[in-house]
Amino acid sequence: MSNSPTTHGIYDTPDHAIGLSRGGLSTKLHAVVDAEGLPIRLALSQGQISDHAAAAGLVASLKRLRHLVADRGYDARALVEQVEAMGATAHIPTQRNRKIQRSVAANIYRQRNLVERYFCKLKHFRRCATRFDKLARNFLATVALASTRLWLRFYESTT
Repeated sequence: MSNSPTTHGIYDTPDHAIGLSRGGLSTKLHAVVDAEGLPIRLALSQGQISDHAAAAGLVASLKRLRHLVADRGYDARALVEQVEAMGATAHIPTQRNRKIQRSVAANIYRQRNLVERYFCKLKHFRRCATRFDKLARNFLATVALASTRLWLRFYESTT
């Protein structure tokens, strides 16, 4: 390995999905949730990678998409055009430094809390909250197992 300032030992390989951000070594988990707040797509990226870089892959495989609600981190013209090409509407507020600001319907944008609640529920699983796994595939499998438990809890019979 080189001694360049951008090399961070074993963490710079793509199979770890650990990157150096302002807060230190981190991993970003990207999720697409349905109208009930249950995850349907998951992806990992390194901590320093911008949010909209992972969004195109997550959205591309969705079949029945009418509305895409995301926060400012996913503001990219390419993503908005991709969603519009699918026949859906993107409800993504523009970043503050843009000259032309898009308006977002407040009643639809409120639904973004579904994904925030999903991440909050995911943090109840200690192994997901602390990222004990070294490999990205193991961490993603742990998140998938925790997500499966959330799905099972939702569809569990109450009688």
